[in-house]
Amino acid sequence: MKSVALRILPHITMLAAILLYLAAALPGHAADRFKVATTFTVIADMVRNVAGETAEVVSITRPGAEIHNYQPTPRDIIKAQDADLILWNGLNLELWFERFFANLSDVPSATVSDGVEPIGIGEGPYTGKPNPHAWMSPSDALIYVDNIASAMAAHDPDNAETYRANAEAYKAQITDAVTPLREALASVPEERRWLVTSEGAFSYLARDFGLKEAYLWPINADQQGTPQQVRKVIDLVRANNIPAVFSESTISPDAARQVARETGARYGGVLYVDSLTEADGPAPTYLDLLRLTTSTIAEGLKP
Repeated sequence: MKSVALRILPHITMLAAILLYLAAALPGHAADRFKVATTFTVIADMVRNVAGETAEVVSITRPGAEIHNYQPTPRDIIKAQDADLILWNGLNLELWFERFFANLSDVPSATVSDGVEPIGIGEGPYTGKPNPHAWMSPSDALIYVDNIASAMAAHDPDNAETYRANAEAYKAQITDAVTPLREALASVPEERRWLVTSEGAFSYLARDFGLKEAYLWPINADQQGTPQQVRKVIDLVRANNIPAVFSESTISPDAARQVARETGARYGGVLYVDSLTEADGPAPTYLDLLRLTTSTIAEGLKP
């Protein structure tokens, strides 16, 4: 029996070597591809559009996650540790990221919001600090895409031209998407163009599309739905006859629903901003997020 095993062993070893070789040679094999980890799903989708089939892309936070005060897990560290590059938003969005990044060894990172002209937060403990949700501006999203392509090209120069070409094609898609979004919101009578939300996450979108903005709290890392916050927005909605109030997909809608209930305004529905949905959900991509959020706002504000 021992002699049989000794005769078989070299064949098993050879077979294992062949299988490993074939696996490594397969197109798109993960070990051969540049790997990019991102802090949340919106950036991950942008990166996938720039990467095409050339790079592997993972998001540290899952679809539907609240990203401001996310608590990373050991599994997240494992997911990011073998990345060739980590891309994050910056602008004080990922309050957890610096501690998380300190646990990684020699993984380069880049901030995708570099070059954006930030809108300052107007109230609360974060007064004067930048509103981090700049991707909600389609024009600022183009800056994100350029930064993504530049970072990937710098760290994976063999595929730099592919990344740049994909980035230009994706930027054209974003630009083409803007006109129908603008037309949808322009169809709302001017006096009704108020965007009232739970979190102040839509300042960039409101600026780009000519909406007046109000919110219950400035950022999800802040206190949420205090009596003072709710009362202030109730008074504003009543004073301006604002037709609808909205909330975001990653938080409870209770405070927004209370404002709607006490003012007689419509609860306009769920907006997507901090996170995409799973592939079978209503907002699996950044462009889907923009379209769905804009159409929900336009529908909610209509007479």
